[in-house]
Amino acid sequence: MANIKALIDTLEAQGCLSREEYIELLSNYSKEDAEYLKEKARKIANKYYDNKIYTRGLIEFTNYCKNDCYYCGIRRSNRNVVRYRLTKEDILSCCEQGYDLGFRTFVLQGGEDGHFTDDMLVDIITAIKKGYPDCALTLSLGERSYESYKRFREAGADRYLLRHETANEEHFGKLHPANQTLQNRKECLRNLKSLGFQVGCGFMVGSPYQTMENLAEDLLFVKELSPSMIGIGPFLPHHETPFAKEKAGSYELTLVLLSILRLIAPNALIPATTALGTINPLGRENGILSGANVVMPNLSPVSVRKQYELYDNKICTGDEAAECKFCLQNRMNRIGYEIVAERGDMKPL
Repeated sequence: MANIKALIDTLEAQGCLSREEYIELLSNYSKEDAEYLKEKARKIANKYYDNKIYTRGLIEFTNYCKNDCYYCGIRRSNRNVVRYRLTKEDILSCCEQGYDLGFRTFVLQGGEDGHFTDDMLVDIITAIKKGYPDCALTLSLGERSYESYKRFREAGADRYLLRHETANEEHFGKLHPANQTLQNRKECLRNLKSLGFQVGCGFMVGSPYQTMENLAEDLLFVKELSPSMIGIGPFLPHHETPFAKEKAGSYELTLVLLSILRLIAPNALIPATTALGTINPLGRENGILSGANVVMPNLSPVSVRKQYELYDNKICTGDEAAECKFCLQNRMNRIGYEIVAERGDMKPL
């Protein structure tokens, strides 16, 4: 068995390991090794970002989705979701409130909803960028054509989040119906990069059928793609999906992977996700202490938040935006970090 600390040192020095070395590290680390890794990750994050934590104001503007991903609570086949769509005016109102609260990045996130045509989305993007020129706009709208992405970029969108979910084709096929392919997902990510978006990918930890080999492939794919943002969180089941009875992903392993990702991508923007805060009351704090540097409070109207339920027991669905923001501010202050009112772009290496 390899010396795990030596593997961690190699990862820090080289920014990558081989597939076999990742499997070795993920399969055999001790609590002491995890602590050693976490300390390195935190130092690297602090080197680039000091104790600054960037916020992203999340606007979940539609929970209609044409897809039927087996893990997702807003999948097309779930007949028990109360569906909603926010209007352009609703979205701009969320931005106004967020701006007043100090947010300088807005994230427009929704299911793959054909109701929102490219023309409508371009109109919304243009309005947001005109109203808030000092803010970054991130989109998270799933898989679309190169032409659509190009129009969004030209309208002023800065960033795009598209989790790859798993970099193994066979595993991808166990999480999605046959009409969705890993090949297309990866092509979308490459298209987005070629158009000049700051691109975010990511994966679920502990999703059904996942192996350590799969996670090693995820880490190699992240290194190859070299994204600006990397979002991971534990798999959490939703009661209205085929995976309702599957167990949640490991909290501890998610934190270890966050630290590994910080060593792979020293200057990346890595969120401590809501899923982490859902699986453990101190999840977001421990995510930051493991190398993350972004939090994503919710700006969506409280009236619709419970309907955007990708997994069960999602936190903060009843809080007003200001409550979310101040709650997170206090949580970050308690562990020695400071939430800042900045766009929060990726720092150069």
